[in-house]
Amino acid sequence: MVELVIGGHFIFPSQPKIVSTGTVCGPIEKASPFSVYFDQLSSDELFGEDTNEKAHALLTKQAIETAIRKAGIHQKEIDVVLAGDLINQMTPTSFAMATLESPFMGVFSACATSISSMIIGAALLEGKLASTVVTAASSHHNAVERQFRYPVDYGAQKPPTSQWTVTAGGAAVISRGVSNKPIIVRATVGKVIDSTCTDPLDMGSAMAPAAFDTIVRHLESSDADSYDLVITGDLGKTGYQALLELSKQHLFFQSKVKELRDGGVEYFGGNEKFLSGASGAGCSASVFFGPIYMDLLAGRVKRVLLVATGALLSPLSFQQGMTIPTTAHAVEVVMEGGTSG
Repeated sequence: MVELVIGGHFIFPSQPKIVSTGTVCGPIEKASPFSVYFDQLSSDELFGEDTNEKAHALLTKQAIETAIRKAGIHQKEIDVVLAGDLINQMTPTSFAMATLESPFMGVFSACATSISSMIIGAALLEGKLASTVVTAASSHHNAVERQFRYPVDYGAQKPPTSQWTVTAGGAAVISRGVSNKPIIVRATVGKVIDSTCTDPLDMGSAMAPAAFDTIVRHLESSDADSYDLVITGDLGKTGYQALLELSKQHLFFQSKVKELRDGGVEYFGGNEKFLSGASGAGCSASVFFGPIYMDLLAGRVKRVLLVATGALLSPLSFQQGMTIPTTAHAVEVVMEGGTSG
């Protein structure tokens, strides 16, 4: 059974494995240095559909189907799909699942959904409540802009702290009893942290304290000597710099973490057109299930801590002048045959 340690730390002795992944991205994402690791890249932001939300649903479906196909199994063998997005009531994911044959449970942790769904999936496997699960998260640039900020046609100017929501989706098939695949060994569930930030165009500053809290709690609870890589999902340049400053205050960051990176910073190769970098639920999903997963399979890294951050605001809370509560969830992944550090 899954072992729950005080403080929201999970240990998975049965070693659930990430059997396969699927990543689907839009046309702008072709500019990413990560694009060579993505399974599909559309030349059309609408994916042939007539609305952004329908495109969002289609890319989500394609990411899930790709992961299942690469696992060499049938959709009917999936016990449950755990997935979500940023749009109201996660309707794109629900519409995607309406065309698939698997049981579905929606998961919302904003841009941290890629990891919260993995934690739930691994716990179901550890508790022998499921044999094979799919976890997924996605976002669509135009759909998210319309809901949280302004329609793209409006042409609103943004400050340097702003991030570019990616059009991307990532999915993973998680199961037991397979070999030569990355193992989920531990996880830390994030707290909700409100650092009193109110600017929806500076998510990185709001999320950095949550990322720091979760990483520190995970490092303190882990018996691993070191980590080849700790990578956050989408803090962007502003949030990443804040996390670097916070990390200098903690000994474990200096002694256990060999490399600290952020997918949002790297997603567009530092292109200033994208201001502080990438964001969106599909950002961490496509980075973790694309290039980082491939690095694990190739043995370029042995032990990785995947940390997805989420800003838990809504259009209503922003309009009422409320602060931005945030969270961060972490999953520790080890390539089979790897060491403790």
